[in-house]
Amino acid sequence: MARRTKAEAEATREALLDAAEEVFFEKGVACTSLEQIARQAGMTRGAVYWHFRNKADLFRAMLDRVRMPFEELVAETAPSDASPLEAIRLGCRQGFRRMEQPRHRRVHATLLHRCEFFSDIDPQAMEAEMANECLGALLIYLNNARDQGLLRDDLDPDVATRLLQATLSGLFHDWLRDTEAFSLYERGTQLVDTQLRLFSRDNTSG
Repeated sequence: MARRTKAEAEATREALLDAAEEVFFEKGVACTSLEQIARQAGMTRGAVYWHFRNKADLFRAMLDRVRMPFEELVAETAPSDASPLEAIRLGCRQGFRRMEQPRHRRVHATLLHRCEFFSDIDPQAMEAEMANECLGALLIYLNNARDQGLLRDDLDPDVATRLLQATLSGLFHDWLRDTEAFSLYERGTQLVDTQLRLFSRDNTSG
C-alpha cells in the first residue's frame, strides 16, 4: 500500500508539472497563479502546496525535467572509445533531438520568452546556470582534444569552448523564437560539424 501511495503521489506531482508547463507557456509565468495550475490539473491548490513550496519551487522543478547535462547526452550516444571531438559532435546531436521534443521546446521557450524576473524567480540566473554547466563540460572535452593532439596548434581550448557555446546559444535562441523556421537538428548538425572541422588539426594545411 505504501508503494502504491508513493506512486500516486508522484503521478500527482507530474500532473501538476504538466499543467504548469501548459499554463506558464500560454499565460506567462508572472501572470499565472497556482490556482490556475491546480484547476488545469483538475486538483485543488492544496495539492500544489503539498508538493511545492511556492510558484518558484514548481517552476524550478518543471525546468529540472528538461535539463540536459552534456555528459548524459554523450553517454546516450557516443561509444566509450569515441574521441573528444566525436563525443562533442554526438552529444550535440542528441541535445538537438531532445530540444525538438514538445516538452523541451515548450519549457525552454517559456524560460526565454514568457518568464519575467519577479519574487525569487530569476530567469537570467537560471539560463546562466545551465549555460555554465554546458560550458564546463565542453571545456573538459576540448582540453582532452588538445592533450590528444586533435586541436589545431593555434587554438586555445578555452577560446574553442566559448566559440562553440556562443554558436549553440545563438542557435537555440533563434530557433525558439520561431520553431517552424528551420529544423534545429539539421541546422545544428551543420553548424557544429563545421565548427569542429575548423577546430581540428586535420583541417590545417601542412
